[in-house]
Amino acid sequence: MSETFNADRLTRLCDFLRQSPTPWHAAGNMASRLEQAGFQRLEEKANWQLTPGKRYYVTRNDSAIIAFQLPETQLTALRMIGAHTDSPGLHLKPNATQCSAGWLQLGVQVYGGVLLAPWFDRDLGLAGRVHVRHADGRLESVLLNIARPIAMVPSLAIHLDRDVNSGRPINPQTQMAPVLMQSESATLGELVAQWLEEQHGMRAVEVVDFELGFYDVQPPSLVGVKQELVASARLDNLLSCFIGLEALLACDGSQGALLVANDHEEVGSASACGAQGPFLADVLRRINAQVGGRGREEGSEESLIQLIQSSLMISCDNAHALHPNFRDKHDERHGPAINGGPVIKVNSSQRYATNSVTGALFRDVCREVDVPVQSFVTRADMGCGSTIGPITATELGVPTIDVGVPQWAMHSIRETAGSKDVEYLTRALVGFLNRAKLS
Repeated sequence: MSETFNADRLTRLCDFLRQSPTPWHAAGNMASRLEQAGFQRLEEKANWQLTPGKRYYVTRNDSAIIAFQLPETQLTALRMIGAHTDSPGLHLKPNATQCSAGWLQLGVQVYGGVLLAPWFDRDLGLAGRVHVRHADGRLESVLLNIARPIAMVPSLAIHLDRDVNSGRPINPQTQMAPVLMQSESATLGELVAQWLEEQHGMRAVEVVDFELGFYDVQPPSLVGVKQELVASARLDNLLSCFIGLEALLACDGSQGALLVANDHEEVGSASACGAQGPFLADVLRRINAQVGGRGREEGSEESLIQLIQSSLMISCDNAHALHPNFRDKHDERHGPAINGGPVIKVNSSQRYATNSVTGALFRDVCREVDVPVQSFVTRADMGCGSTIGPITATELGVPTIDVGVPQWAMHSIRETAGSKDVEYLTRALVGFLNRAKLS
């Protein structure tokens, strides 16, 4: 298999990760790249007028995005890539202001399956969206990104907890509130007002509501003597969003191609913009109504079922790489190696959507584009996570496979993946999007 290392792509990846601390920022950055590439924005509340050969995108909740390329000929199948924009983290509670021992702290709630210990002693910024009311009564939603160290969750000294290295449980209610400033009277509202003026020039506005969360401001980096690794926050699953977008922009446009990046995967996908919601189904129905179908069934419900069953979804979400310090946590025959190529994820209990049909097709795509491919199965005595793959397959009935880049430290505040694997999976997905037949 050929070795590859695309420096420009890795630079774009690090920029995307650094500029996307929340799902809203990630979807917005993806939208900007799509528009630069000639994709036309659609609004869900408006009538759509789709033209064969053109490229479009649409967002929902500003945190989920679907982009698609229509073929010049009639659409009879779609090559689809799925990912998600959200990552585990610490989100603010509505009434977050609290003071203790002379310090302003902010109360947090845990979003998703967070690995809590790495959050201690990190330089934390704050980002999300804020809804404000102007003096004239108008409501406006704005993005906020305080991309500098404004907070920290300090560890307790080992002298005061001699058993800490024995695995002390962490209580997120009482032990994870970040400290922001030495004050007995400052409030979150005052800080948000200051930041809104700083970033948006807004004065005399009322903060009506917000969705804000902390994040590590340490920038992404290439690590290792030969820069074999990419280290960053939110690799799960912004890495798949980036790779899917790179593939969509690089494909030749000869086939029907679609990228969906849902929100809320880390908390079960049950939302209007999550994979269990109707976002993708709504878009497919509208696409089919205008450019789908065969003969007299053009645009009908019958042709929609035909379109879905003729299509294929590749659900992209990172896989657990073989950890050199914890080899016993893997099945010895199914421990994917970092920089060993994309991983096909298999689970007989349908925690992943892969079957032998979809797995064989992806292996064939990888063979055609000279990309190595690996398999992941959890140990039989351990539980297994899941992805948007089984949910999308259940909601739509579309044939689906689960694949991903192998990584370490999944759900940590800083995760690690292989720099070569970024190029491997991109190349595989471009080959998939350009493939003439899906059987």
